[in-house]
Amino acid sequence: MVELLFFAYRDFTAEPDAILGQIGFGRAHHRVLHFVNRNPGLRVADLLDVLKITKQSLARVLRQLVSEAYVQQTAGASDRRERRLYVTEKGRELAVRLLDLQTRRLAAALKAAGADAERITQTFLLAVIAETDRAEVKRLVSGRRSTVANSDGDGR
Repeated sequence: MVELLFFAYRDFTAEPDAILGQIGFGRAHHRVLHFVNRNPGLRVADLLDVLKITKQSLARVLRQLVSEAYVQQTAGASDRRERRLYVTEKGRELAVRLLDLQTRRLAAALKAAGADAERITQTFLLAVIAETDRAEVKRLVSGRRSTVANSDGDGR
């Protein structure tokens, strides 16, 4: 199973990695773009929790994404020290292009696995995630942000 997961991850990331490499980006850039695109207005603090990376690593990646106009940062509505993240149109186009490649790969794999594969795969993947993170991951992937992520009441 471990080897299968490694090989699946290798191939799941191969096409996006090639596209990202052409513009000097890597997987960290991809992850930031993905979650910011899926959660407009995501706070930097919440993104750190989602990605489980250091502030320094995120700062480096964000600096590149902002300077090359893929992501924009704005101050929070009620707390000006808070930084909210949004993809630009350029960022959205790249995020959607990468997501489309991975979505097609997953759709083909689920189709090959049979009728109940999606439900079983979701159950399996959630079980792999640390128990302490599962509730937040479920909220995040279902499109509902936690109250912490939307605490300034700006409706984003």
